Amino acid sequence: MSSTIVVHGIPNCDTVKRARAWLATQGHEAPLHDFRKQGVPAALGDWIAAVGWEKLLNRQGTTWRQLDPSRAAAVVDAASAEALMREFPAVIRRPVVTWPDGEVTVGFDSERFSTRLAESRR
Repeated sequence: MSSTIVVHGIPNCDTVKRARAWLATQGHEAPLHDFRKQGVPAALGDWIAAVGWEKLLNRQGTTWRQLDPSRAAAVVDAASAEALMREFPAVIRRPVVTWPDGEVTVGFDSERFSTRLAESRR
């Protein structure tokens, strides 16, 4: 377990930028794990177990829409979703945030982040 909040995603993603900026205003300089430069973390399987592959898979993004239809249709469970996410990191919903207590959240919501920060101070 890390004592650091880590934001995982792609640096030019607007939601990743908003999440990191919000954390900075709260006094938390969260490092970015860049999927494109650093790869998808080995912990992807743990994230899937924690939040579910359906929540982690971004079916609204450009990368998903550009997939061959047969490839998209083949994503039917955690294993097939994980394989696709490792091959095409941009289909991972962003940001994925790992919190000091080991919890994983997906997406940015300032209220949820406020709650997570308050819980980590206890």
